[in-house]
Amino acid sequence: MTKLPRDPYTDVSIVLCGAAGQGVQTVEDILVHVLKRSGFHVFASREYMSRVRGGSNSTEIRVGSSPVRALVDRIDILLALSGGIRPNITERLDARTLILADGSEIGDEVAGLCGDFIDVPLLSMAREAGGPVYAGSAAAGIVAGLFGADPSLLNEFYEKRFGEARGSLIEGNRKAAGMGMDIASDMGAGGRLSVVMKRTAEIGERIILNGSEAVSIGAVTGGCSFIASYPMSPATGVLTFMAKHSHDFKIGVEQVEDEIAAINMALGASFGGARSMVSTSGGGLSLMAEGVSLSGIAEIPVVLHIGQRPGPGTGMATRTEQGDLNAAVFAGHGEFPRIVYAPGSLEEAFRLTFKAFNMAARYQVPVFVLTDQYFLNSFYDLPPFDLSECRLEKHITRSDEGYRRYAFSADGVSPRSVPGYGSGTVGTDSHEHEEDGHAKEDFHLRLSMTNKRLKKAGGILGESVPPVLTGPKNFETLVIGWGSTRHIVEEALASMETPALAHLHFPQVYPIPPGTREMMDRAERTIFVEGNATGQFEGLVRRETGRPASGRVLHYSGLQISVEALRRELTALLTERK
Repeated sequence: MTKLPRDPYTDVSIVLCGAAGQGVQTVEDILVHVLKRSGFHVFASREYMSRVRGGSNSTEIRVGSSPVRALVDRIDILLALSGGIRPNITERLDARTLILADGSEIGDEVAGLCGDFIDVPLLSMAREAGGPVYAGSAAAGIVAGLFGADPSLLNEFYEKRFGEARGSLIEGNRKAAGMGMDIASDMGAGGRLSVVMKRTAEIGERIILNGSEAVSIGAVTGGCSFIASYPMSPATGVLTFMAKHSHDFKIGVEQVEDEIAAINMALGASFGGARSMVSTSGGGLSLMAEGVSLSGIAEIPVVLHIGQRPGPGTGMATRTEQGDLNAAVFAGHGEFPRIVYAPGSLEEAFRLTFKAFNMAARYQVPVFVLTDQYFLNSFYDLPPFDLSECRLEKHITRSDEGYRRYAFSADGVSPRSVPGYGSGTVGTDSHEHEEDGHAKEDFHLRLSMTNKRLKKAGGILGESVPPVLTGPKNFETLVIGWGSTRHIVEEALASMETPALAHLHFPQVYPIPPGTREMMDRAERTIFVEGNATGQFEGLVRRETGRPASGRVLHYSGLQISVEALRRELTALLTERK
C-alpha cells in the first residue's frame, strides 16, 4: 500500500477550500474535534474573504502525533469543495500534494494544479444524502476516514450540533459523512492513500479553543461583568462569546451603535463598580481614543481587547496584521499610564486577559489586550487552564464623609470607591480636578495631579510580565517577537541547524519590561520579527532602551507569515552577517 507521499511525518497538513457559504468553517470545526478525540493533536487556522457568499475561503488543519501550533506553507492534502482555488493556495502546492476534489466541480482547473489529483464524487454523495448542502460533511467523512476515526464520533458531533429537533438534518449529515468514510476506506484498500501516524491516548483530557475563546474565558475568570462593543471583525468573536454566556456568568452585554458609545458606556459601568471591557479592531480603537483619554484623567479602569487587521481605513477587513501596536501605546490625547499585553499562546491569552482586569482595577488605568485575526481564528488542543492562582483583586474601598476620590498618595494610586458604597461623595470629572473631583484650573494643581497619575508607572513596571526566552542561554543571535508570532518563531528556530540561536517573546509590549536592554546586550545580533511594515515594536524598544536591532523580518501581506517563510528570511539574514 502506498502511504502519504511525505511519510513518515509527525504531522500532516490538510487545506480545505471552497466558496464562502459552502461550510468550510463547519468542516474545520467537525475535523478538529473528531481528530482530537481520535487521539491526534490538532491545529487549525482559517482565512476568509470579506463577503457572505462567493469568492473562496480556506482553512489549514495540521494533525500531529505531538502538539502543533503554527501555520505552515506545506500542503500534504488539498481538499477542494469547489473550483476557483485562489493563488495563495495554489502557490503552496508541489508534486507531493494530494488533491482531492470532485472532477465535475473543479473541471479543467485541475490541469493547472501541481500535485496528484484524486477524483472524489462530493456532489453526487451530497445529493444522495439530501442536497448539495451536505458536500462539506462528505468531505469531513473522507478526511476522518483517512485517519481511521470512529464513525460514532461524527455521529455524536452532529447530534450535539443540531439537537434532537433537527432529526432530518442530522440524518443527512450522518449519511454524507458515512459515504465519505467509505470513499476513504476504498482509497486505503486500493493502495491509493493511507495516513500512518502515532496516536496519543492521553489527549482526551485536553480541550480545544481558539483565540477568541481564550480571551473571553480570561475575561470571565477576571470578573468581567460588563462588555459594550460594536461588531467589527476580527474582534466580534469575543462579543458573541460573552453574549452567549451572559446568563451563565451574569455579564451585562450591550451591542451599541458605534465604538464611541461602547467605550463611554464601559467607562460609565466601571464608574458604577462593574469590571468593564470593550472588544474592537483598529478602526474602532480610533473612535475610542477620546474615551481612552477620559479613562486616563478620570482614572476609571477599563480593559480594551483589540483584534488587529490590516489598515489604514477599512484595509483588509478579514485579514491579519500587527499594525496597531502604536495605536494602542499612544491612543488618547495627553499623557497618562497604560498597559499593553500581546498574548502569543492561548494560555497567555487566558492569563493576560485575567491579569488585565486586576491591573486595571489596581492602578485605575486602561489596559489593552492586543491580538490579531490569525490568533483569534486559530484553534489547537491544550491542557485545561489552571485556575488555582486566579484571584480577583477588586481594590474598591468604602467611602466616608471626608472621602477624596483623587487623594494624593506615594504611589499615585488614589482610593477608589463607587457611588452608594459608603457615606462619602464619589466625584469625577474629565477636566483637571482637585482631590475631591471638582474641576479647577490651577497651574500648581495641574503639575501635582499629572505627577500623581504618572507615578503609577513605577508600580506597573514592578508588576511587568517578563519576556519568555526559548533556546540556549548562551545565545549569539536573539530573535525577538511579540504576540501571534510566538509559535511560528519557535517552530522555525527549532528546524534551523544554527547554534546559539534563541527566541525572546514579549507577552507585555508596553511598558517595556525591565531587563530588556540587558538581554539584548548579551546578543551579538538581534532580529525582530513583526507583522507590520515599519517595525513598530523594534521602534518602541529602541526608543525606550536606546538599543537598535541588527535586522528585521517584516511581513504585512494580510496573511500570517508561515514557518517556512520565516525560516528562509532568518537564514538569509544570518548568511548576510557571515
